[in-house]
Amino acid sequence: MTHLIETLIVGAGPAGLTSAYTLAKSGHDVVVLEQDPAYVGGISRTASYKGFLFDIGGHRFFSKSKEIVDLWNEILPDDFIERPRLSRIYYRGKFYSYPLKAFEALRNLGIFQSAACVASFAWAKAFPIEKPKTFHQWVRNNFGERLFSIFFKTYTEKVWGMGCDEISADWAAQRIKGLDLWAAVMDGLRRSLGRKSGASGSAKSLIESFRYPRRGPGMMWEAAAQKIRALGGSIDMDRGVTALDWNEDTRVWTVTARDASGAEHVYHARRVISSAPIRELMRAIKPTPLSLLHARELKYRDFLTVVLIGKSDIALPDNWVYIHDPSVKVGRVQNFRSWSPEMLPDADSTCLGLEYFCFEGDGLWSSGDEDLIELAKAEIAKIGLMRAEDVVDATIVRQPKAYPVYDDSYADHVALIRSEIASRYPTLHLVGRNGMHKYNNQDHAMMTGLLTAMNILAGETLYDVWQVNEDAEYGEQGPSGAQEALSSVRLVPRRAA
Repeated sequence: MTHLIETLIVGAGPAGLTSAYTLAKSGHDVVVLEQDPAYVGGISRTASYKGFLFDIGGHRFFSKSKEIVDLWNEILPDDFIERPRLSRIYYRGKFYSYPLKAFEALRNLGIFQSAACVASFAWAKAFPIEKPKTFHQWVRNNFGERLFSIFFKTYTEKVWGMGCDEISADWAAQRIKGLDLWAAVMDGLRRSLGRKSGASGSAKSLIESFRYPRRGPGMMWEAAAQKIRALGGSIDMDRGVTALDWNEDTRVWTVTARDASGAEHVYHARRVISSAPIRELMRAIKPTPLSLLHARELKYRDFLTVVLIGKSDIALPDNWVYIHDPSVKVGRVQNFRSWSPEMLPDADSTCLGLEYFCFEGDGLWSSGDEDLIELAKAEIAKIGLMRAEDVVDATIVRQPKAYPVYDDSYADHVALIRSEIASRYPTLHLVGRNGMHKYNNQDHAMMTGLLTAMNILAGETLYDVWQVNEDAEYGEQGPSGAQEALSSVRLVPRRAA
């Protein structure tokens, strides 16, 4: 029989490579299949164009998990730099610091608009909507209608492609919880006076600085791939998995992958770890899973980045700018020099990434590159971050399945899929953002890969990987604390009931 692999991993993103590295360090036989012909890292890769490097989505290296921070240091010990966190919001021709500075916000909004925001907030507190069901209603209750329309509505709808009256209130409660308006105002006053943010009043995600690989997040995953190979593991690029055949008698997986030329490659493995989107995974499994119909109902939000390159004298210190203005389609602008100066080949160029959120196959996604570049040039000029005539080159990066969508039925679909996998395919393990259909950050995806590998090495399920989420305190408790992690799920918009 052909060589029987101990563990085959589908996908060389953060979760898959973390599993592979953890297993390989213990002498475990591991093979990783990655459909991309050149890049590892998935959405955390670093793309390149004519010497310019750019991050797909922006990846700060910050985590409450000591295990993950230690892993970063172990894999990439000498290439981190410390970067200041600087972001702004653009709305109606004005820029607002994020987190907000009270005096700046007052000046930008004007005394009448500011007074209207205060009155709107007071009205919402005096007459709240009972049992809010939608994102709109929840935010209105907590911040008032005026602040909802300025700082929540447009950006949320751009990102998710759903109206705020269609998004469930539980997403708002989870995503924005801990942000108290009075604490935010006091924090903004401190910032306006040049003082440090108060720890008790700061939203948990608003860190002052973060670590970043000097040439982008892809450095981490390229280094991980090198270490995996040095430990005896294999990473086969240009391998898109087309079939996973499960033999219940032998308990062996036969995995078929196809490369760009159409040639097929067959692997045999005792177990499979998958970070591939659940919808694609279940479609590939043979015999056909009963839950395939549920997998087909899972949805994803995609985005594309238009990278504009040129020479600009407009000062731009931000890592990124959130575009809340409804008059433009762009959702966020990344400034790659502020992530790291080494992302650019010289000291004079400007390189900006304009992120457009869309659905694969819609009008924006299907637009030609030239049309997208012209759109981006016009919008960046309107916003005032770069003049259109200063753009000398551009490129497009399309990222399918960037975000798993939580609609009103996703949880039931995922539960049924998990149940069937547990009963019919006991040696199939799901990890990562798309592999679990959970909107996890990079460090959370890595933790799912780490704990899965530890379960495999232990020969039993010590850790419930599905409890890894943004609120889990596994970082303070160690991996053993994952069992006692908070059970709340990091929520992504889902349609209101």
